[in-house]
Amino acid sequence: MRAVLADLSVPRYLLTAATKGRAPFGLLSLRDDLPAPALPKAPGWVLLRTELGGICGSDLAVARAKNSPVLSAFYTARKQILGHEIVAVVDWTGPGVTAVQAGDRVVVDPVLPCAHRGFEPCRSCREGHPNVCERGQNPAQGFDAALGGGWGELIAAHESQLHRVGVMAAARAVLAEPASIGLHATLRWERRGDRAVVIGPGTIGLLTTAALRRLHPDLDITVVGPGRFKAENVGATRTMASGPEVVEKLAEIHGGRVIRPRVAGTPILEQGVDVVFDCVAQPDTIDLALHLLRPTGMLVLVGGAGRQRVDWSLVWNRQLTVQGTINSGPEPALGGRSAMSQVVQWLGDPAYPADGLVTHEFPLSRWRAALSTAAAGPRAGAVKVALRPL
Repeated sequence: MRAVLADLSVPRYLLTAATKGRAPFGLLSLRDDLPAPALPKAPGWVLLRTELGGICGSDLAVARAKNSPVLSAFYTARKQILGHEIVAVVDWTGPGVTAVQAGDRVVVDPVLPCAHRGFEPCRSCREGHPNVCERGQNPAQGFDAALGGGWGELIAAHESQLHRVGVMAAARAVLAEPASIGLHATLRWERRGDRAVVIGPGTIGLLTTAALRRLHPDLDITVVGPGRFKAENVGATRTMASGPEVVEKLAEIHGGRVIRPRVAGTPILEQGVDVVFDCVAQPDTIDLALHLLRPTGMLVLVGGAGRQRVDWSLVWNRQLTVQGTINSGPEPALGGRSAMSQVVQWLGDPAYPADGLVTHEFPLSRWRAALSTAAAGPRAGAVKVALRPL
């Protein structure tokens, strides 16, 4: 099997060193001799042949050895085939498979909860939160070479992870996983008010904006940050450049004083917004979000936050809620259906604004160029970059 393999079996200091020279993705190599994934013995497993595999920020973090030290406790496989944004064709079905058949085109929900791994359900899985399964080691497709990933030709997956997409264009279908993350994030906020801010108009930020607009047609949505894609095309009311001046601009639009600290720093929006979805989660974006929120507002961390220095005093002073969110899963607001099933339905609607978000596709042989383009983001005119293994 052909795939881009990440080898994390060397000591961490060497992994970090490997990313500092001329080969920033020194952990990775294109291999033609890898074994095909073996289907687990349990019923319900299928073999997929990859059609398109997206490149996401968490993939880049592994490739550049920049994962949080805490997260290394969860993603423990020493050999990984990355890629969890997957469009594929069912190649072969194992025993007990009833939901799909050979030849079906599918997208993959990458979450691997207890049931898929042969465990009795943990409390999180029993309570309908498989996306945060308590048995957290290697919790998702695309982080273990044993099952394969979207940057390889073949993948083993459980039939319950699969959603058929028929003849849907691959460039739309590959957005199902990030779109489900965006929908899951928006559903963490039970609407209280009329104003929202989304920070970071990358793939996740744009799809979070699209989900907000679908769920709340009358919501005022400001998207903050640089990007190639015009956020108004996916439902934003307006866009703004990032920085402390966002506080003053929103004060002019919505009213309210700008409260300035005695020492230099980001001003505070007195009549702040109701919710901020931070799809970057860096110190400056978290700081801006906290200064934009009204008292009792909510900050939803959608981006992969790590170890950072942030002044959290406004969380106490304005009684803010900070809500983490990861993956997607069954949603009470959707009657128990999964976020993935909902966004697959949305993506099947030509009116859903997803065209143009996949800006670059590369063959697997050009994986270095693909990763460099994805890492450059707006500087390379990139939103979503994807690999074609075939």
